[in-house]
Amino acid sequence: MITWIRLVRRQAGLPGMFALAALLLLTACATQPMPVEREVSHVFTDTADTALGRAVTKMRRLHDGGDGFHLLADGLDAFTARALLAGHAERSIDVQYYLFHDDLVGRLFATILLEAAERGVRVRILLDDMDLDGRDHDLVLLNHHPNIQIRIFNPFNRDIGRGVQFVSGLGAITRRMHNKSFTVDNVATIVGGRNIGNEYFAADPAVEFADLDVLAIGKVVSRVSGSFDRYWNSALAWPVENVTRERISDETFAGFLRQLKEYRLSQEESVYIQALYRSDFYHRFEHQTIGFYWGQADVLVDDPDKITHSRNTTALHLSAQLEPYFEDLKKELVIISPYFVPGDEGVEFFKKLVDRGVRVVIVTNSLASSDVGIVHAGYASYRPALLRAGVELYEMNKKLTRAQRKAKTGVSGSSKASLHAKTFVIDRKDVFIGSLNLDPRSFYENTEIGLMVHAPKLAEDMVRGILSGLKKNTFRLELISGEEVDQILWHGYENGKPVTFDREPYAGFWRSFGVGLLSILPFESQL
Repeated sequence: MITWIRLVRRQAGLPGMFALAALLLLTACATQPMPVEREVSHVFTDTADTALGRAVTKMRRLHDGGDGFHLLADGLDAFTARALLAGHAERSIDVQYYLFHDDLVGRLFATILLEAAERGVRVRILLDDMDLDGRDHDLVLLNHHPNIQIRIFNPFNRDIGRGVQFVSGLGAITRRMHNKSFTVDNVATIVGGRNIGNEYFAADPAVEFADLDVLAIGKVVSRVSGSFDRYWNSALAWPVENVTRERISDETFAGFLRQLKEYRLSQEESVYIQALYRSDFYHRFEHQTIGFYWGQADVLVDDPDKITHSRNTTALHLSAQLEPYFEDLKKELVIISPYFVPGDEGVEFFKKLVDRGVRVVIVTNSLASSDVGIVHAGYASYRPALLRAGVELYEMNKKLTRAQRKAKTGVSGSSKASLHAKTFVIDRKDVFIGSLNLDPRSFYENTEIGLMVHAPKLAEDMVRGILSGLKKNTFRLELISGEEVDQILWHGYENGKPVTFDREPYAGFWRSFGVGLLSILPFESQL
């Protein structure tokens, strides 16, 4: 059977008119710096005798040497886990992210990395260039530390405006590194959906992403490290000093160190830092009571050269590694994907699953909860067909009561919740957690990473948790077939009482109208 993943690739080519425009504009400017030599480096493998290494070895002996997995669904826990692991690092920290914001969380994260470097820990930071416009000075400052190295993946040319490069490099510069991983001493790693920024770690009063990471220990960590090395040593990963001409003096760097340390001290009594100290993960770490699920895991990851090769070079794609799991589906598929654009072939794939008795549950963003309206436009047109096929379709209910906002965190409580987790569970035995969205951009354009965890207890608990939370946290979509037009109804709860909407809940006229206009544009391959 040809799977949906393979079929999605067929629809993901650039629309002809846009490809032509891009080709014409490419003659106007180059989009990348000239190639340079870079020092090759690799993960440290002699880390079993570090404090973390000894602790992990002791735990694994009690579980037949398996891999351990701890879910990080809460934003405070997710940041605390990174901070505590970095605080206990002795040899190395490898950081790979798509976005690294210049905000409270971003600055605190930079501080914990710098503090580790000051202790002699080697810190390698690999960032996609999407979020770094105008921030070369900050990168050069961090990179000046002898124990910190920063590389930028698929960098923009600093001599040309980014807007011009986006247009002239459509289909090239627009293909990005979406991977997210954080690995300490090659013995513990965090992989998942979170970038580095306030909204991912419960520090933004305006919006909080409902996200998911997994902290993993065991043999799987070395495979994540191996993936990091492939990206780090790739020709697409540019040392920051070769991307920008900016240089700083030792005196300037010393002043930067003082400022960052003063900033860290100034935040010690802040609401957010205090909330981190009260987090569940902090107390479990301090009392050595962190619970793990045990099993095995595979690392599924795109080859970094994916973004420079033809979209038909599927041997480089993570999606090819997923195919056997989808082909072996027998009973149930539960998907959480914030950005979900299945295409006609995807709808047909889900229909075939349902027809042979597989339960298919999909949870994604509503228009009101989505942070990318154009992606919702790409998804919305497939809702009727998915529902007719028998797919159980749910959308995030973003409206929170005042009491819910107050209870959410020790910070100020976010007024909007947006789904950002990327996970799916296959037959309650295999769980994928990573950066992969189920849309053409993730399958075809960007690079991604994730863990396929083989741990039935984890899978069972996740499915139970997801299904039990649907009533409270989502709208259930229902298709009513009329004589002239089909009608979608959204069934959910507001202030504890059942409500039904016959149009996009909480979205408003103009947002709905704008997304409707976007839906007619031929951008699906870029979503």
